[in-house]
Amino acid sequence: MGVLKRRAFSIWPPFRRSCTALFTTKPQSTVSSLRALCSVTEFQKEAFRQAVLNTLERRLFYIPSFKIYGGIAGLYDYGPPGCAVKANVLAFWRQHFVLEENMLEVDCPCVTPEIVLKASGHVDKFTDLMVNDEKSGICYRADHLLKDYCTDKLQKDPNLSAEKAANLRHVLAVLDDLSAEETSIGPSGSSPGYMRPETAQGIFVNFKELYYYNGNKLPFAAAQIGQAFRNEISPRQGLLRVREFTLAEIEHFLDPEDKSHPKFSEILNLEVFMFPRKDQVSGLSARIITIGEAVSQGIVNNESLGYFIGRVYLFLTRLGIDKGCLRFRQHLANEMAHYAADCWDAEIECSYGWIECVGIADRSAYDLRAHADKSGVPLVAYEKYPEPREVEKLVIVPSKKQLGLAFKGNQKIVAEALEPCPYYDEGYGGKRSYGAESNFGSRGEAKFCICTLDKEVIIKKDMLSISKEKKKEHQRLFTPSVIEPSFGIGRIIYCLYEHLFYTRASKDGDEQLNVFRFPPLVAPIKCTVFPLVQNQQYEEVAKRIAKSLTTVGISHKIDITGTSIGKRYARTDELGVPFAITVDSAPSVTLRERDSRQQIRVNVDEVASVVKELTDGVSKWPHILLRYPTHSSRPAVTGV
Repeated sequence: MGVLKRRAFSIWPPFRRSCTALFTTKPQSTVSSLRALCSVTEFQKEAFRQAVLNTLERRLFYIPSFKIYGGIAGLYDYGPPGCAVKANVLAFWRQHFVLEENMLEVDCPCVTPEIVLKASGHVDKFTDLMVNDEKSGICYRADHLLKDYCTDKLQKDPNLSAEKAANLRHVLAVLDDLSAEETSIGPSGSSPGYMRPETAQGIFVNFKELYYYNGNKLPFAAAQIGQAFRNEISPRQGLLRVREFTLAEIEHFLDPEDKSHPKFSEILNLEVFMFPRKDQVSGLSARIITIGEAVSQGIVNNESLGYFIGRVYLFLTRLGIDKGCLRFRQHLANEMAHYAADCWDAEIECSYGWIECVGIADRSAYDLRAHADKSGVPLVAYEKYPEPREVEKLVIVPSKKQLGLAFKGNQKIVAEALEPCPYYDEGYGGKRSYGAESNFGSRGEAKFCICTLDKEVIIKKDMLSISKEKKKEHQRLFTPSVIEPSFGIGRIIYCLYEHLFYTRASKDGDEQLNVFRFPPLVAPIKCTVFPLVQNQQYEEVAKRIAKSLTTVGISHKIDITGTSIGKRYARTDELGVPFAITVDSAPSVTLRERDSRQQIRVNVDEVASVVKELTDGVSKWPHILLRYPTHSSRPAVTGV
């Protein structure tokens, strides 16, 4: 907490510290280093980014898909270390959220019927304008092209007038206000469908079953990890903007009249960088604030939303995201999704700027109501009253004769739609029905939206009768609200790569060596085992240690090549392996920590359990140093 308070929010993130190192050769004091950080140029950022990307591709973290055919924009293949990093991130996500929060995990199909995405609003509302370059034939998203133009002018045009600059900033601010990848299910093509743009809808349409599975109790959360698809017009920025990607999403269902959270006190005093809507509009910067203060001051809408902001913060920082490069930005009014009551993005700064990696939204009851309307299936929860309550209800009796004359074959559908649905809460169905009654009084007719017909119809007063009656109820039926944290796993992983990459001089100082400082939680390989020299006895010991590591569940790599130990260390440092065991005798071995390059001596039969302690987070390296003798005589080889 203290570190956060002392740091300026504008301090450059790890990529800036790293790219400064790429262009400096002498050690710098803290003050001079900070000055260097603030003067990093676009050229230096690009050079740093290329150093990271070249290392990632060379070491097969990820590569363009179908590379031998020239690749396809927006599609990437994860290689062995990339797969391992991704698996480790997802495993920790399950532990941190699904297990610790006792969530219900589901797995739904990627192909989604059109009717589901029509109900959710995606078909009609999630579309982007496209422009085509008539000379090159390249397509661009119109808003991205406009954003790039405005940003480029503001950053690079020294002759830009104040009036023109203000106009460009205004365009950026209102960009989202300026005014489909389709397939079919089955061979006939009669059931149109889409590759899903998110995993959330699979959870919403299964709410009724999940609510029953959970004992008909709220609140509860359902979670899903899976592939999602966006037909990106102009994919770019590597893993940050792709056409197929992995989402990890949570839908936390709760009573709209009680959005408190039973574990809110656990994150109450957590300090995070927050960028409220009001501060953005006023031209202010993000600021440190506790989650408790944000909720109590009304900056964050409710406790449950605040709780998940805190949990997302803890998740990202434990993975290795730099705290000073993580902020939570509230959506402006013109960028709010059609369903959101309040929405915050966890944004991570990298060489591309601030990147949205997690969205945390209060989706209100939009999705469940929309699917209930479209399907005719009630998606509701109930609260039992201690004592029966007397309430006033509307009674609508349709006139079958008049409806038959007006709507013929659709008479039954219209009649059912006109009856007040008993499963709607008063704030939804009640208000709509009372409004209709007042319209009848003044005009003699009223418009009704018949969702099952997907159109509005005009109902005249003689087509039905409306009355009120009092009755006793034993429970309250309502549509739950939803808090949704949605994680873009690929974006998080890319930002991790930049935040955890650095270079350091070899022992001889004649070259810069690449290092990924992955925490053991994320590292693709936890440990390597090296016989110091090619020797049958050492190789047998190495194989014995490797078997012990396998037994305790530690991913490892054994290297019995004759390459110098220094070069083997350098190779595994570049993969981000945190620990290396060197077999240089039979009874004991050396254990090396990647970032400090310190080594200790551990008995052969004990070393696997020591590595297990370190990778599970039971012990930290400084504590291990106190328990075992150090090994100070490092081999005089380049790169150790």
